[in-house]
Amino acid sequence: MNNNRYSKYIRPLLYAIDLLIIYALSTMFLTTNVVDLGFFIFFWIVLSIFLSFYKVYRFTKIIEIIALLSKQIIVLVLLIFAYLYITGSDIYWWNILRYFLWLFVVLNVWRIFLYEIFKKYRIITGSNYRQVVVIGSNDLTNKLINFFDNMPGYGYRFKGFFTNKSVKNRQGDLAQSFEYILDEGIDEVYCSVNELDDDQVKKYMEFCDIHMKSLKFIPDNKELFSKNLYLNYYDLIPILSLRDIPLDDSLKSWGKRTFDVIIALFVLLCILSWLIPILGLIIKIESKGPIFFKQSRPGIKEKAFFCYKFRSMRINARSEDSASRNDPRITSVGKFIRRTSIDELPQFLNVLLGDMSVVGPRPHLWKQNELYGTKISKYMVRHFVKPGITGLAQVRGYRGGIESNEDIINRTKYDIFYIENWSMLLDIYIIVQTTFNIFKGDKNAY
Repeated sequence: MNNNRYSKYIRPLLYAIDLLIIYALSTMFLTTNVVDLGFFIFFWIVLSIFLSFYKVYRFTKIIEIIALLSKQIIVLVLLIFAYLYITGSDIYWWNILRYFLWLFVVLNVWRIFLYEIFKKYRIITGSNYRQVVVIGSNDLTNKLINFFDNMPGYGYRFKGFFTNKSVKNRQGDLAQSFEYILDEGIDEVYCSVNELDDDQVKKYMEFCDIHMKSLKFIPDNKELFSKNLYLNYYDLIPILSLRDIPLDDSLKSWGKRTFDVIIALFVLLCILSWLIPILGLIIKIESKGPIFFKQSRPGIKEKAFFCYKFRSMRINARSEDSASRNDPRITSVGKFIRRTSIDELPQFLNVLLGDMSVVGPRPHLWKQNELYGTKISKYMVRHFVKPGITGLAQVRGYRGGIESNEDIINRTKYDIFYIENWSMLLDIYIIVQTTFNIFKGDKNAY
């Protein structure tokens, strides 16, 4: 059972309620003009992006939430004041002040109420939690374990700790931790780098990447501080996260999903609606078999889905083998649609179904996951997000078959860069570059 299955809906719902509060108070104290209200809501959305107002986690303190909210409200009111002044609207200082005070009180009360409700909800129902283990045994790990045990409202379920020291109540030694993490479905692993040498740290990093577990560090004064890590505090305990994935933010994820649905509907209605009958007839005339080719591929978190394409090969028994240059299985029309990437267009149906995104790491074959999952560093990180019809690796020249280790290493590097640096502008750039490459031609398209 997935105890976090509804978590992705929390921030979008929170966003919607905040906008309703802003809309209601604006109509009460400032204006009922629809255009003006639209600008006020637009200001809030832009500020929330630049001030990271919604970047709040289960371990965030109430005082931090109030500080973020206060900063956001102050800047919002200043922008509204400037807007009303520039547009020549009648400005009543008393109304502006009342608006600010009501907004400050209502949003703070609402947020604190929600914060406490979620804590109580986790305690009473045992839902919306993450299962965690700790690697190491010292003063800091003991404090962290006490935090997990004594603060159930934060939504962490402590399952045990592992160390090579001979101490009471340990779950096992370091070697036994790996099997336990997999068997118990552990979500997050907390390592005390004070007890691990460089090889052991690297081993946990590779293990968590391969098996898609969240890895966090309890720091000391080692060189780990020089890495590209992200510092948070659980109570007063410093915790370093290995990577920050923008699309873990449900608000950004919903924004990307909305963008995907719009693009997918456009392609399905304006292109595939007439292309499928024409191209389907040509495919059927040239060779026997279905119009579409579907194949199981690993998606987000390695969840299997059927990936659709226009059939570009004759029916054969080697469907799990990727195409090579001058592959005899490819039909005449198949060569054209593969070179122009038309064969990939049915994947917009996968996008609409929610299995894929327009932009993301390309979904590889299962046998490629087996081959590269343990051999190529961070290869499995590719599955932290939905696979895409196109991606950064593809527009940088790494599309088509994998002919050398350098191809898969560079493809993985570009995929991970995309995952860790995602933005809507990056998606738009990749889509534009992909379109340009289609018309220009790509030597790796075969």
